[in-house]
Amino acid sequence: MNQKNQKTYQPLYFGPLSGQRILVIDDVEEDRMLISDFLLRHGARLYIGNNGQDGYRKAQTVRPDLILMDQRMPIYDGVTSCRLIKANTITCHIPLIFLSAATAVEEKISGLKAGAVDYITKPYNFDEVRLRLCVHVRSPMHQTLPPLPGQGMAGETGGVVGFDAVLFQAARRLMLEKLDQTIGLNALAAAVGTNARRLSSAFKRCAGVTVFDFLREERMKEARRLLSESTLEIGAIALALGYSNTANFSTAFRERFGMPPSHFRR
Repeated sequence: MNQKNQKTYQPLYFGPLSGQRILVIDDVEEDRMLISDFLLRHGARLYIGNNGQDGYRKAQTVRPDLILMDQRMPIYDGVTSCRLIKANTITCHIPLIFLSAATAVEEKISGLKAGAVDYITKPYNFDEVRLRLCVHVRSPMHQTLPPLPGQGMAGETGGVVGFDAVLFQAARRLMLEKLDQTIGLNALAAAVGTNARRLSSAFKRCAGVTVFDFLREERMKEARRLLSESTLEIGAIALALGYSNTANFSTAFRERFGMPPSHFRR
């Protein structure tokens, strides 16, 4: 949809969606056209992304009021694109809704964990879509402006900005969600739309350590918190932080803090 087509399309309704800038990201042309026609009839200003990577780039350029995105797409799938959008200070404030034929519970959970505010399954009811969009769309008159490029993440990324900072934040968030698992470097890189070498470089630049040194430190920080603030048994804490047994966890904790976890808790 180009700007000329948007200007000549006569909306049938005026309401909460009128004038809202909505980015639709879907690799299937028929699905894009179906939801696009609906949005234009409600007066929305429409932008299109043809796949997850294109959608991520368009989100930075357009900075829409809301994003509607499919789950299963080439190059970047919906979850990968969502992680990057939510890790970027320019786009992290934008409400993102999945509109997808992926109906498995696990797929819905992964989309919501990545940062989506809602998940609508295909085939959908247009009245339901309209109501959900009206709930989540941000009014331009009350919208909080996103941080300027270079602001917001500098403290967490060692002053590094740009795509390295986005990769670092996206991977960091994913690792913190899965502290009980050790995700392989290649798998972690693929989950945020890059390769192992680029991700390793991003961590070196932003945190000054390797990916797995960073993960080990985050696990130790969480271990200290759980030992101080919870009554969980040490064995349960070990499992929650991805250690195969209490002995390995105790060794790692002693190396980091100079005492075993049992002494720290006392």
